[in-house]
Amino acid sequence: MTTETPAEREAALERGRRLFAQPCTFLWAADDADQLPPADLPEVAFAGRSNVGKSSLLNALIGQKALANVSQTPGRTQKLNFYGLGDPPRMRLVDLPGYGYARVSKRAVDTWTKLIEDFLRGRPNLRRALVLVDVRVGLKESDIAALKVLDDAAVATRVVLTKADKAKPSELAEQEAAIGRVLKKHPAAFPGVVATSAEKGIGLPELRADLADLAR
Repeated sequence: MTTETPAEREAALERGRRLFAQPCTFLWAADDADQLPPADLPEVAFAGRSNVGKSSLLNALIGQKALANVSQTPGRTQKLNFYGLGDPPRMRLVDLPGYGYARVSKRAVDTWTKLIEDFLRGRPNLRRALVLVDVRVGLKESDIAALKVLDDAAVATRVVLTKADKAKPSELAEQEAAIGRVLKKHPAAFPGVVATSAEKGIGLPELRADLADLAR
């Protein structure tokens, strides 16, 4: 939004606020590619390592505390969970199983990984993938692998830093710069990152505005 005038920026923020103030309800859960809902609405996928804060960010964006299940146990989200935003729904938000560490069998992790990859590669209405990264941890090999899958699928990707309130400004700036250098190698990814905090509300208005454009 760097080229926008102040008036255009305020209008974009207001569109985002109004969209995400609408009802958001659970629609569908899928643990197999054959169980996906019809590809009839724009979708935004929330991806990231286990326990990175996907469900917390989703809840914060829509202003609900318990729509998406939040757990301290990595690997709690075990299906693709679809939520309809708007009444009637104007777009769907998709909470993906976390990749990386999870207290489940390797077979289960492999099944989730294949499901995620099949979804990302074969969903024509997937307008944006958000790859969430804990600001205190930074990019890991599993995140790089996800970015490569999204490159191959030509899915527009935004890296979102979570838990920004837990980092000092200097640490946040270092992570943004380091991730920015990596993103230059990934053609499907936007060059900049969005720093957010589900707890403090940091970056949420800007992220809502960005996603609201996909539902227009």
